[in-house]
Amino acid sequence: MASLSGTSDLHDAAVSKALYVETYGCQMNLADSEVIVGALASEGYRCVEEPEQADVILLNTCSIRDHAEQRVAQRVRQLIALRRDNRRVRIGLAGCVAQHRREKLLETIPGLDFVVGPDGYRRLGQLLAADEPVADVQLDRRETYEDIAPARGEGVRAWLTIMRGCNRFCTFCVVPYVRGRERSIATDVLIADLRRVAEQGYKEVTLLGQTVNAYRSGDVDFAGLLRLCNEVEGIERVRYTSPHPADMNERTIAAMGECAKVAPYIHLPVQSGSDAVLEAMDRGHTVAEYRDLVARLREAVPDLALSTDVIVGYPGETERDFEATSALMEEMAYDHAFLFKYSPREGTRAYGTPDTVSEEEKGARLERLIAEQEERALGINQRLVGTETEVLVESTAKRQPDWLAGKNPQFKTVVFEPSGARLGELARVRIEAASSHTLRGREKQ
Repeated sequence: MASLSGTSDLHDAAVSKALYVETYGCQMNLADSEVIVGALASEGYRCVEEPEQADVILLNTCSIRDHAEQRVAQRVRQLIALRRDNRRVRIGLAGCVAQHRREKLLETIPGLDFVVGPDGYRRLGQLLAADEPVADVQLDRRETYEDIAPARGEGVRAWLTIMRGCNRFCTFCVVPYVRGRERSIATDVLIADLRRVAEQGYKEVTLLGQTVNAYRSGDVDFAGLLRLCNEVEGIERVRYTSPHPADMNERTIAAMGECAKVAPYIHLPVQSGSDAVLEAMDRGHTVAEYRDLVARLREAVPDLALSTDVIVGYPGETERDFEATSALMEEMAYDHAFLFKYSPREGTRAYGTPDTVSEEEKGARLERLIAEQEERALGINQRLVGTETEVLVESTAKRQPDWLAGKNPQFKTVVFEPSGARLGELARVRIEAASSHTLRGREKQ
């Protein structure tokens, strides 16, 4: 890779300055990167596609797992090494890793210029004007960025952050410590932004929040917000992630069943199929309560697709606990699952708890769940062969440029041979083949 070089004087406000942003982690981080770019646009920054073109390089980071932090640290050191003697290029870390490690990053990564936490983005211009390495990691319970217009990229799907922070404090999770307490964005601000999204041509919106279904602004709860979103003209689909099972109420379930634009898909993290492990994690629900919740969701939304998060090897997890998780996943018939080994996170309530499951055993359990889920997803998808589904066209197919690709209402990837459909349109597709992750078919004439 070539040496990084700046294209302008950072202190010359009259000259457009080049910004390169690299995003790691969840959809919340993707949405935050759009806020960062929007905030810096007023400072004269424009985005570039390669770090070699940038005056400022910013890595927006995730600290949910140790591997993610290590990956980011390795990447930023690589970028610093490539910069060599060109001091005009400023390199910084934003997001959860920045908040989690705070000022330590400036001490342990020589050459890092700035560190900014999730609540400091509107002050980035000041940080970039500083002559010395600087950190802004103060959490702010009032910060929602509702007055900053996100710089959304091209496509059919827009992210809409409806709340920030988390009050749950699950024992394994660092999010409440790096993103602060829950606070919701005013409903009128959200609906106005959603109307702008529709005017800009986006067909689908995903509502975002760490515990998204805990949203409340005045008299409007999450179910009420779903119903308001359902009325916005131009939006074809409304999704949301990630809800917490303990915050899922009958009003939200009813809204999912009654609102035509609310997609029949839910990502509902369970984390474990053992009550003993769920209690140790302080998840706030039992297996029976989760099972009953899924049954009520499927009754209200018969064509519902379901995905989840699962952690294996949490301290104290026995073989019996693991078998209960495997059995619950089979019972729930998840369309998709994000599966992880437990990773101790400094600062969480579980940090320092003796690790009772070896790394070898964690790996074996994880591999088994992955194999079982792949087989399960394949069976679910193969049963769709011969059916028809509606696809929102997002792009050309990666392996077949003359085919198109998109998502159906259940958030399944569909690649198909078109007969007239174009990007951004809805197409009716008959499914002819399926794998664990993809449906294939032809557009219906």
